[in-house]
Amino acid sequence: MGGPGMATSEAISELQLPASATAHALADARTLATTLAEDVAARLRAAIAAKGHACVVLSGGRSPVAFLEQLAGQPLDWNNVTVSLADERWMPVEHADSNAGLLARHLFKGAAAKARFLGLYQQAPNLEVAAELADQGLAELPPIDVLVLGMGDDGHTASLFPGSPNLALGLDTTHPRRCLPMLAPVVPHQRLSMTRSLLAGAAFTALSVQGQGKLATLRAALAGNDLAQMPIRAFLHAPLDIYWCP
Repeated sequence: MGGPGMATSEAISELQLPASATAHALADARTLATTLAEDVAARLRAAIAAKGHACVVLSGGRSPVAFLEQLAGQPLDWNNVTVSLADERWMPVEHADSNAGLLARHLFKGAAAKARFLGLYQQAPNLEVAAELADQGLAELPPIDVLVLGMGDDGHTASLFPGSPNLALGLDTTHPRRCLPMLAPVVPHQRLSMTRSLLAGAAFTALSVQGQGKLATLRAALAGNDLAQMPIRAFLHAPLDIYWCP
């Protein structure tokens, strides 16, 4: 009989992955956080060595906390790193649900505090104006070297939610906007989200998912083609590294 590690590998090896995707089956959440942080840091170091600067776009929520803590401790020339977010709740950084606040608490400490942060939140009269201001601000975003995505149980990623009014624009690879106002159908937060047209330009994309439920969602996403139904599908057929643990 095989051990837990073998069971983990078998679970993800059953996925019908495209040739451009690589799956990493990790034993537990701590190992996933460490492995992902080391891989992200290695790619950022390579980008700095090649061109003097690196850019990483991260995702928020609860799952990335351990990863952010591990990334903060990686040996890296943080002075030459720009950090941004794939999406943000439209609320000040002081709010408990702010993704920028999450980075402030768990990433920007020690040497990592020297990184340049280009956030999405903008104080504005309404969400639409805030998204326009964020879009303008993202004109300063360097080419994305590393993108780390998460995935919801409904198949959303960033804040590209099924059923959101701007989803078609958000998934349009030819749309000129870098950021759009988005609404989460079941979560009462107004959102700002980078668009697929911006995110798809990342040199390296990682998808971090945990648990059997997320594995089932990923399996369902791989089995279909309707991007509006499960927006994560827009990123599954580009070069992608998937990091998963039970």
